Order: sequence, then structure tokens, then C-alpha cells
Amino acid sequence: MTDNWMFLIREHDWNSDAYLPENREGQSQQDFSEDMAAHERFQEAVADLGVKITGSNALQNARYGGWVLPGKEGEEPVYTDAPFTDTNEVITGYYEVECDEATARRIAALVPSTNVVEWRKVMRFGS
Repeated sequence: MTDNWMFLIREHDWNSDAYLPENREGQSQQDFSEDMAAHERFQEAVADLGVKITGSNALQNARYGGWVLPGKEGEEPVYTDAPFTDTNEVITGYYEVECDEATARRIAALVPSTNVVEWRKVMRFGS
């Protein structure tokens, strides 16, 4: 049986701004490609397993987001902007694939990361 699985890449935050087009002046496409080569190899390895990647993205630096503790029973929500003192790791990107559980475990070990990769089965709501 195939399901969708999400692979969350947990690492130290990264300088995502360095990859924005306006900040890449003077860098060649080859420099960018070399930085992303591990992800290209991962995508090829997944395809070689006959598995379809159904989604993937890098997430920008944590300073472009935050945390919120929703208010309970009419209380105001509590927002926290980055940097987060509770942790030095954030989710820097993700992949979603369609496969069986045994293959998902195998793929989790292939995800490019200098730290931990968390994988979770996706539960779909609605269409």
C-alpha cells in the first residue's frame, strides 16, 4: 500500500538570503548548482527507487516566520519571533513522497542533511 510521507529536514538555521536572485550577483549558476548537488542526487536516488516526489521546498531563514501559542477560550495569542531561544534547530526544508512504509524508512536515510531527518505519514483531510 502506498501512502504519502513527509520528510522534515531539521538543521541549524541557514542563510537563505544568499540564494535570493538579488543577492547572487557575481555568482555563477554553477556555484548555485554545486550547493544544491546533494539534493539533486537525492531526487535521482528516489526516482531510481521508482518513487514519486509529490512536493518539496526549502524554507527561508527562521527570521521570516515565528511561533504562536493560540489563545485559549478568548485569550490573546502569544507570538514569538525568531530567533527562538528554545532550540538551535529549525525545519529548513521538506520533501513529500508517495511510497510504502518500508521505502519511506529507506528514503529518510537518503535525505541530504547535516542533522536529523524526521519522517511522518501524511493524513489528508478533504480533497
